Amino acid sequence: MPMFHDDPLPRNRKRNHLALGGVVLLLLAAMVLFALGMGIYWLWPRAKQADVPIVQIANSPPDMEENEAIRIFKDAKDSVVNVDTVVLRRGADFRIQEEQTETGSGFVWDASGHVVTNYHVIKAAYLKPNQLSLRVVMADRSSRKASVVAVAPDYDLAVIRILDSSDNFKPLKLGQSNGLLVGQKAYAIGNPFGLSLSMTKGIISALDREIDSPSGRPIPGAIQIDAPINPGNSGGPLLNKDGLLIGVNTSIATPSGGNVGIGFAIPVDTVVAVVKELIKSGRLLKPDLGVRLVDQRRLRQAGYPSGVMIASIQPDSPAAKAGLRALTTNQQTGAVRPGDLILQWNGKEVRGNGELEQFLLQSQPGNKVRLQIERDDRKMEVDVTLRGV
Repeated sequence: MPMFHDDPLPRNRKRNHLALGGVVLLLLAAMVLFALGMGIYWLWPRAKQADVPIVQIANSPPDMEENEAIRIFKDAKDSVVNVDTVVLRRGADFRIQEEQTETGSGFVWDASGHVVTNYHVIKAAYLKPNQLSLRVVMADRSSRKASVVAVAPDYDLAVIRILDSSDNFKPLKLGQSNGLLVGQKAYAIGNPFGLSLSMTKGIISALDREIDSPSGRPIPGAIQIDAPINPGNSGGPLLNKDGLLIGVNTSIATPSGGNVGIGFAIPVDTVVAVVKELIKSGRLLKPDLGVRLVDQRRLRQAGYPSGVMIASIQPDSPAAKAGLRALTTNQQTGAVRPGDLILQWNGKEVRGNGELEQFLLQSQPGNKVRLQIERDDRKMEVDVTLRGV
């Protein structure tokens, strides 16, 4: 009886090896072809691109408006400075070093090295001269020590002087703020956030604004601008399209602490009158009527097209002695009686709060002035003798 084996027949191992080797060769060939294809795909366009030369196109020449800004910056930059408050501290190596605590901007006023800035920029050094000192950094980044000459907190202005006055200082050229118009160009140069010699551009957004001074007294006639200014711009110049000084940048209106396009500058006509007196006398003895005025915007909204209205009068002041009348409110009925409306100053029209302030600045304590006022729809003239405060 034949015997049968239950196991399957043995495989042809040589044939199996040949088949497996073919598969492997095919896979390797496929991988090589794939790699070659990908290489051609990636390298061919780049090889073609490598043949194309890289071309850089030169900048076109500045246009008229750009040339204006370039000229203004070149002419003004050597007159603009950083004003730093510093304290002396002993470092880890036991050496005395200067440490900056505050910074702002300023500009050269005259060839004697006087520099104009905001009072709030140098306030700490002014109040603590034994602990803090002032450092002025010029456009060429050289540092100079400076001292306070005089301050006018009511106008947020201060004059300091560079102690090393051997240089040929370059003062800014002065313009006029009287006659400025909303919409005119305005350029601001300063030290925002410590970034020296930064220039921004905008327009005059409004005139005759009223802003608060460090003393709490309102500064009338301020220029509102939309040129971006930020902390560190304070004390820097505001220039017109001719590069002339038209104001000193002093503050911003902001809900967040950053610029939102509402900045304010002290008008140059005010700056000139204040700075001249500070350099001459070392203090500002300001001619004064002893009145506080109604906000000009509210006055115009109330239907008064010109003039300024007296809101309150200080006791025993020139206005009180002359019999001028302030705005009053009846506490029982709530009825408001308008104050005297000042229409003229020595025969010249008073068009706003800022203009009255300019008339005051151009006067001297003890001067007698003739005011034309309107009271109860009746015009009259009153003589007032100014006092100094």
